Amino acid sequence: MAAPLIHQTDLFRPHNDPDDHFDLAVIYALALQGKIDLRGIVIDRPPPKFDGDPDMGAIAQLNHITGLTVPAVVGSAQPMKSPHDTQSSAPPSDKAAVRFILDVLRQSHQRVAITVVGSCRDVALAGKTDPALFARKCAGIYINAGTGSPDPKLASVLEYNVTLDPAAYRALFDLPCTIYWLPCFEDYEGEWRVKRYGTYWRFRQEEVLPALSPRMQNFFLYMFQRVRETDWLRYLYRQPDASLIKQYSQQERNMWSVVSFLHVAGLTVTTTGEVVPIKASGDSAVYAFQPVRISCNENAVTTWHPDSRSTNRYMFMVRDLEHYQSAMTRALRTLLTALP
Repeated sequence: MAAPLIHQTDLFRPHNDPDDHFDLAVIYALALQGKIDLRGIVIDRPPPKFDGDPDMGAIAQLNHITGLTVPAVVGSAQPMKSPHDTQSSAPPSDKAAVRFILDVLRQSHQRVAITVVGSCRDVALAGKTDPALFARKCAGIYINAGTGSPDPKLASVLEYNVTLDPAAYRALFDLPCTIYWLPCFEDYEGEWRVKRYGTYWRFRQEEVLPALSPRMQNFFLYMFQRVRETDWLRYLYRQPDASLIKQYSQQERNMWSVVSFLHVAGLTVTTTGEVVPIKASGDSAVYAFQPVRISCNENAVTTWHPDSRSTNRYMFMVRDLEHYQSAMTRALRTLLTALP
């Protein structure tokens, strides 16, 4: 049975980081395969100084390509004042995402997973508004944010997604449901690279982009070029521009969150890059989730300790540092080439 999912994202046009569009395509690929039941998408309100809007066009494109009819809603513009804030007096436009999340949970006969790859705001507001509902109906919140270093000094440097709404990030760790914490980095020391306690990896786009279907190539070209026109449907049916494919194939792409979507679907990635059921992976999985105790202080600094007795707090870790990046790249290609 497909796993119900709400996906929260900072998906903008023009894009802030193209990884959000790759993430969205992965989720649609899993939904098309019947692994995920994508109940809806919550898009962050763009930060005040950011020149972009929630990318409803990208969702329309992927709905069209896959034949799915996934709804989307825009989140609150107001940062949480504290981890206990519910924004009860906010205007209707700032409450839409919270209402949507709560409605999906209430109406679902199955427990619903939530993946967070941008600000934690709207999921935290929903959880604080009705924590009992989250205890009953939320299968788990996947927090793609933060730094995972066990060194308190290194962990004190806040990761980007945390800075979007620190109070909301803190609030998620207090909710009465299972939490899967996927730090984006282990730390910010030196250049970005694969480390034990961070999901970060990168690939060269020539390893994926030329292999995609024409419509999926155009989906990414439309995003890469920061197109602001409204011809999102006609653009999909153009002949892909070979010169643009060549140009963008030379770019490196930073990635973080794919692991969370696979885990919701009951899947993992082996050291050789195969996408397999978690139950069948044995010792071949290139990453794992370990049970932990987690705390997040008033400065939004997260600390953790292994705890084999924990049954509702888990943390991502790379098992095979040497093969993680190549394995994730192969898995990404496998997932995206399945889209028509």
